[in-house]
Amino acid sequence: MRKLLTSKWTKVVVFLVSSIPFVLLCVGLLRSDLGINPVETLQHTTGDWTLRFLIFTLAITPLRKTFKLPELIRFRRMLGLFAFFYVTLHFITYLGPDQNFNFSGMWDDVAKRKFVTVGFTAFVLLIPLAFTSTTGWIRRLGGKRWQALHRLIYVCAILGVIHYYWLVKSDVRKPLIYAFFVGILLLWRIWDAYFRGKGNAHAPVRSRVSAAG
Repeated sequence: MRKLLTSKWTKVVVFLVSSIPFVLLCVGLLRSDLGINPVETLQHTTGDWTLRFLIFTLAITPLRKTFKLPELIRFRRMLGLFAFFYVTLHFITYLGPDQNFNFSGMWDDVAKRKFVTVGFTAFVLLIPLAFTSTTGWIRRLGGKRWQALHRLIYVCAILGVIHYYWLVKSDVRKPLIYAFFVGILLLWRIWDAYFRGKGNAHAPVRSRVSAAG
């Protein structure tokens, strides 16, 4: 398993698989095969894949620690950038075909329609996460500050679920499924931080006992 995860070709495969939804949308556009309302299909599909890639990204650390596979960390940045890629497509689809690049209309929507407000907030919060995803930015910001900034991904995922829930209004099954997975991952993070904190709190005591002995 570890040999597979460390192979350079595995990253290529993950990249190609992650690109499939985009390719299918492009093919659908070229064939005029996106249903009666292609703009709505584009918006919903790119929104779905944004949430899925946010969940995939958040799942890396629990999977890495649970199954003791540190090599999984190699894929986290790529998955996070694909989440940003699909949310950018989602936003462009809204701003272009939906709003005809009418920025004043967009700002009216952001101000007056709460599902647009939370969705736009999630998009804006993802921008610095994508921008600072490189190793160079980890060095510039320092590990602790970088980690604190990138915990905003949980906020983005929660806002994305709320955005979807308020958007659909009636059939809320899909946003509730996403909410379930985001909730599980958030609870795992809190649990992990709590027990790791307890371990760190006892570390100095153990050190003093060892020194004394």
